[in-house]
Amino acid sequence: MAVTILAIESSCDDTSVAVIRDGYVLSNLIASQDIHVLYGGVVPELASRAHQANIVPVTHQAIIKAGIKAEDINAVAFTRGPGLLGSLLVGTSFAKGFALAQNIPLIEVNHLHAHVLTHFILEKDRENRLPSFPFLCLLVSGGHTRIIVMKSHLEMEVIGNTIDDAAGEAFDKCGKVMGFPYPAGPFIDKLASEGNRNAFSFSKPFVKGLDFSFSGLKTNFLYFLRDRIKDDPDFIENNKADLCASLQHVIVSILIGKLTKAAIQTGIREIGIAGGVSANSGLRNGMKEEAEKRKWNLFIPEFWYTTDNAGMIGITGYYKYLRGEFSGHDVTPLARY
Repeated sequence: MAVTILAIESSCDDTSVAVIRDGYVLSNLIASQDIHVLYGGVVPELASRAHQANIVPVTHQAIIKAGIKAEDINAVAFTRGPGLLGSLLVGTSFAKGFALAQNIPLIEVNHLHAHVLTHFILEKDRENRLPSFPFLCLLVSGGHTRIIVMKSHLEMEVIGNTIDDAAGEAFDKCGKVMGFPYPAGPFIDKLASEGNRNAFSFSKPFVKGLDFSFSGLKTNFLYFLRDRIKDDPDFIENNKADLCASLQHVIVSILIGKLTKAAIQTGIREIGIAGGVSANSGLRNGMKEEAEKRKWNLFIPEFWYTTDNAGMIGITGYYKYLRGEFSGHDVTPLARY
C-alpha cells in the first residue's frame, strides 16, 4: 500500500507545502514573503501573519497539484524547529488540525535533518542518484554551518559546527555593508563571477578541529572597508565585483577546507552539501573541483531544493513514518531544536 505524506514547512518566511508518496515528490509549493526586503531582514511578526494567510491556500493547491484527495493522506509531517517561534506555531497548529480532522498520525521533523535528507527525494521521469551510508554532508545556510555524518536516514552525528556566526550570515551582513538588499547572498554570487577573487585578502579565522567561525571575517571585512573609504568615498562602488569575488572566495575556501579535513578524518567518500548557501555557484564549482581531485561521489541539490521547502520535510517524514516515529498532539514548536 502506498504511503502518502502531507508536509508543512514554516520555519522562517516561506510557507511551503508538499505531497510525498513512497519517497517521490508529487507537489512542492512555496509562497514567499517579499515584504521583508523592505526591512533588510525577516521580521518575525510579519512572517507569522503571512503564514496564517498563506497556509490554507498553499495546502489546497499542493493537494490538487499532487492529484490526490485529503482522504489519501496517511500522515502529516511538519517542521517542529529550529526557526522563528511564531512561524513554527502556525505550521504546527495547522498540522495538528489537519491530522485531527483526517484522523491520521502527526510527525515532527527537525528542519536541519530535513535539509540533509533533501538528497533522498525521488522524482519521477528523471535519474535519481542517492547517497550511500555513511554520508558526509556540509549543511550551510543563513543560520547554521555544520558538518554531519549520516549513518542512516534517521541517525546522524554532528562532527563540526559554527562557534559563532554562520556562513550565510557572513554573506548577508557583509553584503548589507556594501549596500545590497536582503538576502545579499545571491547578489554577491552574481557579481563575484565578474570580479577577481584575488583582488583583496581577508582573514581566515583559525579554529581547531572541524568547527567554523565567521565573526572575525565579518569584522575584518568591515574594518577593511572603513579604512579604504577614508581615502576613497567611492571605493565600494568602484570595486564591488572584486570585493564580492574576494569575499566569496575566502568563505568558500573555509567551507571546503573543513569539509575536506572531515572527509580525510572519517574516510568517507560519499559527500554532499545542503542548505541555502549550497546554491552559491562558487561553492558548487569548488566542490566539483575538490570531488574530482579526491575521487568523491559528490551530491549537490537542485537549486529548488537548496532553500526551505516542504519536500525535504516530507521525505524525512516518510522515513519516520516507516519506522513508526509519530508525535502526540501535545507537541510544541521549538525555536532551538
